Amino acid sequence: MSNMSGGEALVASLVKEGVEVVFGIPGIHMSGIVAAMRDEPSLRLVTTRHEAGAAHMADGYARVSGKPGVCLVVPGAGLYNAASGLATAYARSSPVLTIVGQIPRNLIGKGLGAVHEVVDQAEVVRPVSKWRRQVLRPRDIPDAMTEAFRQMRTGRPRPVLVELPPEAGVEREEVTLRDPAPVSHIVPSADDLRRAVDVIMESRLPIIYAGGGVAQSNAEALLVRLAEETNIPVVTSSGGKGTIPDDHPFSYGSCFGPRAEMDEMNQIYEVLASADVVIGIGARFSMGNPAGESSTLININIDDSELTRVQSNTIPLHGDAGATIEALLPLLAEAGAQDRPSPEEAVEVTKRLIAHYDIRDEEPQYPILEMMWNTLPEETVIAWDVTQFGYYARSHYRVNRPKTYIDSGYSFNLGYAFPTAMGIKVARPDEPVVCVTGDGGFMFNATELATAVQYGINIVTVVFRDNAYGNVARDLHNYFGGTYGTELRNPDLAQFAESFGAVGLRAGDPQDLASLLPEALSRNAPVLIDVPLTDISLPPAKMFRGQAQPPWTMPQEGLIDS
Repeated sequence: MSNMSGGEALVASLVKEGVEVVFGIPGIHMSGIVAAMRDEPSLRLVTTRHEAGAAHMADGYARVSGKPGVCLVVPGAGLYNAASGLATAYARSSPVLTIVGQIPRNLIGKGLGAVHEVVDQAEVVRPVSKWRRQVLRPRDIPDAMTEAFRQMRTGRPRPVLVELPPEAGVEREEVTLRDPAPVSHIVPSADDLRRAVDVIMESRLPIIYAGGGVAQSNAEALLVRLAEETNIPVVTSSGGKGTIPDDHPFSYGSCFGPRAEMDEMNQIYEVLASADVVIGIGARFSMGNPAGESSTLININIDDSELTRVQSNTIPLHGDAGATIEALLPLLAEAGAQDRPSPEEAVEVTKRLIAHYDIRDEEPQYPILEMMWNTLPEETVIAWDVTQFGYYARSHYRVNRPKTYIDSGYSFNLGYAFPTAMGIKVARPDEPVVCVTGDGGFMFNATELATAVQYGINIVTVVFRDNAYGNVARDLHNYFGGTYGTELRNPDLAQFAESFGAVGLRAGDPQDLASLLPEALSRNAPVLIDVPLTDISLPPAKMFRGQAQPPWTMPQEGLIDS
């Protein structure tokens, strides 16, 4: 036991859990914690300009570091501001710890209007968090912190929250610190594994569908081994992009993107739909299994609520992706899976067809993305914002390194990419990190340029500028007879960046990125590249699951009860 303040106990607990950086704002309710951070040399506080930025940075840090990200926010409005970042982390199953203040202990729940009061504050983020706990005194902090990290490291990783009143950070009492809780990987039973092996060995056209759970389990190398040692090809979800190199001869690429909305032209989708056995690994199958009940779904997932949700004809394997693959490999080898014929020729034919369709469409995004792929180092980590380029990157941008493709998942949080890329750079300071965004999304968190300059977070931000919320404008024009409220007035973005002390560069044309990206990466500073899109019109929205136009543009059956 040691006599410690609550702030000291919390900081000591973070250090025991291996935390090196916290993103956040040192508000008055958090003074005891902030003072303890100041006095701990192994812990760094990156002060952000908005709580949303702090949460996004913690998410970006977590996604590429293999460790939980931590953000610190004030109660009430601070937690509301952070909630958008937590929603993205939740959608991408990212382990983010939010440490949030509270109002004074004797006022909690009274509804008297204390500064920053929100009654039932933790309930604000219940839909986008896995676990929450309120701590009222110093001696209870180590237990809460140990459990918070255990929750993030076991099962499906998602955001968690610990809240404490200001006096708990400064009061002192005898405290017993705890070591990190041991973590055991869940592995399905031997009988279930053998049943899955039997089905795989009897299959005619099996395929692996790899989701984000592979990356969260750090099982990318095991996935490649599984494909190579069984000769079973791989399709990835957008969350699984990068878990197998796109240039691997057994990799079809990512299924979902603009092409996935046009079933008759999406060769990858057709291949997946024709499989008689689909081996899902760490995937939610949010749009269902394309092969449906005509196939057997072997569903490997750490989240037991996902195991049988997709279809009835399922063999559920409840387990960690990496540990389950590792347990399957010797059983498959024993059964002779290595003798299956190689799918390399079929994969290559499909890839050529996809390339043909890309060229035929002559859509301007493709040559720009191709140029960027040829220009940037292969190890570059790119956070793609919710833009046309982000949509096309899901299926077209080639990714050959694990954890180098970052998107917003189903939250589609416009503007998330810039602060998320900053968190990525803090985790990977020696690797190139790029944010690709639009002018609308960039301005959501543009003030974090100050944070980037202050802490030397040297990312390159490519802003494709059309002075509009372009996707919304297109749909309003195409389906509702005209745009409204979508035009934007922007600052001179290069000068805007320079006003913070960053480097501002200008492109005359998107193809100028071929020279500007290497120049930007050579600068030892945060760099913004302003890329005008005045001569590039957005393509029409693609067909969505067989519909002639996007579902948000027309009435849907079943939305209104009779």
